[in-house]
Amino acid sequence: MDYFAHIRGKDKAIQSVEEHLLGVKKLAESYGEKIGVKHIAGLAGLLHDMGKFTAEFRKYILDAVNSPDNPPRRGSVDHSTAGGKLLFELYHNEPNPSLKWILAEVVGNVIISHHSYLHDFLNPDLESDYLKRVFEKELKFYEEAKKNFFDAVVSEDELRQYVQKALTELESFMLKPSTESQESKLMFLTKFIFSALIDADRTNTRLFEENKSIEPPVESSKLFQDYYGKLMNKINSFKEHKDANSTINLLRKQMSDRCDEFAMKTPSIYKLSIPTGGGKTLASFRYALKHAMEFGKKRIIYVVPFTTIIEQNAEEIRKIIQDDASLLEHHSNVINDTEDDEDIDGILNKSQKLKLAKDNWDAPIIFTTMVQFLNVFYERGSRNIRRMHNLSESVIIFDEVQKVPVPCVSLFNYAVNFLKIYGQSTLILCTATQPTLDFVEHKLELEAESEIINHLDQIIESFTRVEIIDRATDETFTNEKLVQFVEEKIEEVGSVLVILNTKSVVKRLYELLRSSEDVSIYHLSTAMCAAHRNDILGKVREHLAREEKVVCISTQLIEAGVDVSFKCVIRSLAGLDSIAQAAGRCNRHGEWDIQYVYVIDHEEENLKHLKEIRIGKEISKKLLIDIKQDRNNHGGHVLSVDAMKQYFQRFYNQLKSNLNYPISKLERDMTELLLANRKDSSFYLANKYENGTALPLFIINSYRTAADHFQVIDNYTTAVIAPYGEEGKDIIAKLNGSETIENLTKLLRSSQQYTINLLPYEIQKLTQNNGLVSLFDGKVWALKESAYSDRFGVDIENESGFEGGFF
Repeated sequence: MDYFAHIRGKDKAIQSVEEHLLGVKKLAESYGEKIGVKHIAGLAGLLHDMGKFTAEFRKYILDAVNSPDNPPRRGSVDHSTAGGKLLFELYHNEPNPSLKWILAEVVGNVIISHHSYLHDFLNPDLESDYLKRVFEKELKFYEEAKKNFFDAVVSEDELRQYVQKALTELESFMLKPSTESQESKLMFLTKFIFSALIDADRTNTRLFEENKSIEPPVESSKLFQDYYGKLMNKINSFKEHKDANSTINLLRKQMSDRCDEFAMKTPSIYKLSIPTGGGKTLASFRYALKHAMEFGKKRIIYVVPFTTIIEQNAEEIRKIIQDDASLLEHHSNVINDTEDDEDIDGILNKSQKLKLAKDNWDAPIIFTTMVQFLNVFYERGSRNIRRMHNLSESVIIFDEVQKVPVPCVSLFNYAVNFLKIYGQSTLILCTATQPTLDFVEHKLELEAESEIINHLDQIIESFTRVEIIDRATDETFTNEKLVQFVEEKIEEVGSVLVILNTKSVVKRLYELLRSSEDVSIYHLSTAMCAAHRNDILGKVREHLAREEKVVCISTQLIEAGVDVSFKCVIRSLAGLDSIAQAAGRCNRHGEWDIQYVYVIDHEEENLKHLKEIRIGKEISKKLLIDIKQDRNNHGGHVLSVDAMKQYFQRFYNQLKSNLNYPISKLERDMTELLLANRKDSSFYLANKYENGTALPLFIINSYRTAADHFQVIDNYTTAVIAPYGEEGKDIIAKLNGSETIENLTKLLRSSQQYTINLLPYEIQKLTQNNGLVSLFDGKVWALKESAYSDRFGVDIENESGFEGGFF
């Protein structure tokens, strides 16, 4: 009898289970080989769909294809448990924990989870979801599946020989010198193998559906050589500029040359502390290309805090490399992909097409956000973690790394340390305001000499283009007072950027200033999609270039990495890093003599629920007072290396209890769920007390519970596509049609510029007001045209339409 893994939609061609398992095994091996776990990953691929070797599954898939209007009952077939059960049966039968136990647990959990997310080895109810599946659950057709697997794919002896190779790899992995605990090593190994299996499974299925052979890998080395040549042509052209020998441009050249030289150092974690406006995008790209060529890295990944930086920096790199197909911008997950899909495996409906769409970060150059980076390691669902294996063998540049969310600091450090030690990646912490990530409890493993830029204090001093004026320690501002101050500065200098801490105060100030007739007033908001914000920033830059009067009012989204240069910046008191970043938007290129950045205390801002901004504000105020009292304190000014170090040490110290991702509902930190050993795990100790015996597992951590509670920002958000401009409308129209997987991949990529992340109450309000369109059975959401405004972006009241013009 032939056993079916998948049946192709367009021609009803059949992919056999044997063909699928061997194809996935081969792909998974290639992914695992990157970190020395080729056979561990291959083992997951070999066994993941063993449960399809039954007459029951064969009937199930044929019934589903032949009777689409009357499909089999959902949940009637379990095909993902058998492979994990086989490993448990063969290798978890010794009385004491061993490498065989560990291999069975790691790979077994990956297999039983490949249509959902990793199971808890021990959950908050003190039960093992893993053991329930592989040991306690009765599989009616298990023996049939096992016999057919050994008959058709590999013999039991061949499997045991293969497992022996996997055990050798596991031993090497565990013995690799590292400061990380066993629990940390095994958590990241499990997630890496899970990533390799998910991507191999979906890629093999997609290629079958598209009737293609295996895709050849991109030859990054040749591309990077080409890009490096183009970049150096661009850098050398700067010598012809009339102001090439200005102090600022000479310093930029010096730091860029230093990056090129430093790129020859061995892969590790390094700091690149180029001052704001110092040309760090091109300098870091120069480093990345040179280092990738020297050490055979496969991709260059930029991780940024805000989508605004993605848009700008990606465009800057795109203009240089002139190769749009090789650069991926990934702003957010357009697809909601957290549910268990085992019930529909083998049958290609619209929902499955979305899952198979190529979304695995295999492009040579990637721009993404810190949210997406952290989601890869810690959020539930298979779409995010699918990308994890492609973070290995990479140069990863964390632009504006000081914006790592406070609750995620320890989790970030663990992930980066893993990529350094095991992932063969080089990681660059790129910012003018370096956080003290090596100061916290779960610290980043930095080199002793980790700073790329020499004589940093001297560089900062030479880069001085602004003076910080303290208007925050002795007075406060209201919006009315601020309007008057802005109007004075407009008359005085012509261009003003105002950055405030809350969206509501920004919007009110914008409304108060809009009435000005001879001044162009702009408002930037996260309620606008990337393409919309880009258009506004383009218009702002045009006014600045023509030296026309212009005011831009924004939250902090503009202050990190956005290339604009105003004559005056007004910044509401916040963390010292925010003040420094805001200062980087003033006199950015040293076009004028020293200009002024005013720090104010805005009394109408309600920071009650913005704890980190509130604490950062308090620490900054104390540092400002210290410097006002004695200019010798903290390096003499708030932008010094010493002041920034003092700020972050105090900041992290005050928020110490928040750094390990506290989960209030469970009254535990996420680091305990993921990484606690037997003596520190409250779940394990309670289970042992309750049962009077130790849990018969080596791994006792709670991977799924941790993922269920993980969210980088305080509220879960849903990505929606905005009908902004003709392209935004066209993307929505095409997604509403019937597209091939290949076209879906392209559309999802294009949609990144048009996505907005909305909070649950905003989704609820839009639903009530009929402002949303559901695509792909609710997997993708889009806004109706009436729910998006050219003035403010998303209109949750659904009353906007498209009014013309900017202000």
